[in-house]
Amino acid sequence: MMIKRLSRSLYIQVVAGILVGIALGVFYPDFAMKMKPLGDGFIKLIKMVIAPLIFSSIVLGIAGMQDVKKVGKVGLSALVYFEIMTTIALVVGLVFVNWIGPGNHMNADPETLDPTLVAEYVKEAAEHKDIMSWIISIIPDNVIGAVASDNLLQVLVFAVLFGIGLSKIGVEQAKPVINVLQSFLKGLFAIIKIIMYLAPIGAMGAMGFTIGRYGVEALSSLGLLMVSFYLTCLFFIIIVIGAVLRFYAKVNVLHLIRYIKEELWIVLGTSSSESALPNVMQKLERAGCSKSVVGLVIPTGYSFNLDGTCIYLTMAAVFIAQALNMDLSLQQEISLLLILLLTSKGAAGVTGSGFVTLAATLPVFGHVPVEAVGLILGIDRFMSEARAITNIIGNTAATIVIAKYEKELDEATLHEQLQSVLPNK
Repeated sequence: MMIKRLSRSLYIQVVAGILVGIALGVFYPDFAMKMKPLGDGFIKLIKMVIAPLIFSSIVLGIAGMQDVKKVGKVGLSALVYFEIMTTIALVVGLVFVNWIGPGNHMNADPETLDPTLVAEYVKEAAEHKDIMSWIISIIPDNVIGAVASDNLLQVLVFAVLFGIGLSKIGVEQAKPVINVLQSFLKGLFAIIKIIMYLAPIGAMGAMGFTIGRYGVEALSSLGLLMVSFYLTCLFFIIIVIGAVLRFYAKVNVLHLIRYIKEELWIVLGTSSSESALPNVMQKLERAGCSKSVVGLVIPTGYSFNLDGTCIYLTMAAVFIAQALNMDLSLQQEISLLLILLLTSKGAAGVTGSGFVTLAATLPVFGHVPVEAVGLILGIDRFMSEARAITNIIGNTAATIVIAKYEKELDEATLHEQLQSVLPNK
């Protein structure tokens, strides 16, 4: 009976898919690489519903607010929180990479760097390094394009305006639209439930391709950087995020992790935090966070609160300098930190965001050749899992904190939900 129940558990199925993918990648790499469409297809299915899901959630949340000024207050609170947490993440990454020094003994030769390996990433980085262009890009060209695009901030902008518009015309006139959106949202969650049955297959395909394409030898050659990065992310989650949740929301971060464990396994298998976004939003609402706060904080956090990506950026940049024997002064590292405070924003809108943002940062920083990002190209995919997991835990915690700050959190429901996933004593 116990085995039968476990076999029906989504996260057990996803774990099994990941293990099968790893085994195929190790023993049958050529076959494993052909499974890439399985992972890509699953992520595309999830992305298919993300924009309309966020649009509907935000519009319904804002339209149901009595005070429209509350929308701006929630948004401002979220942005302030995001800036504080991402700055801490950058500093933590900088401290750990200097303390451990994973690149100190690599002695890489700058003359051997091959710019063609990273030419595609450098080109893409050049298209995203203009801050003003990025700001303009979050304004959608048209309302259909806003919902149809993968740019969550464009969806957010239009949804906020539309939600405010509905609240201005009055309850009676807005009611038909709200009823349609409520039914539409229920239909979307029904679709997501169907898609989740494919999560184990998607995880198997994505993990199989990663191991088959890059091989376990990539892990051994740059193992210290990977171990350093994973430990730093773990420190940030348990100590930093854990302290914020404990002292402000009276929440144990380990209980929160257990609450979203299914989503974290999906993220681990697919290397994409977007793959778990719909389920996380639903679970946060179930845990007592108001629909409006969840709808505003989660999509905004995907561009402004990428804690894992921030840790990766500082550690990767300093690691490259260490590997090339280019010692950075304190002033140069502070300069790098200030640059990353800007370039790390909006990274979620780019495929391979962490790596592309790193390629965009090095030319601005000026002390390390951009071709040097090729040193970590082989293991970047393996570090993306830790980035994505840290990002989604950070945004889940942020939603709870902002909801409590704005008095939009049912704390009794939150603790009841978190306790419900703990093993019986």
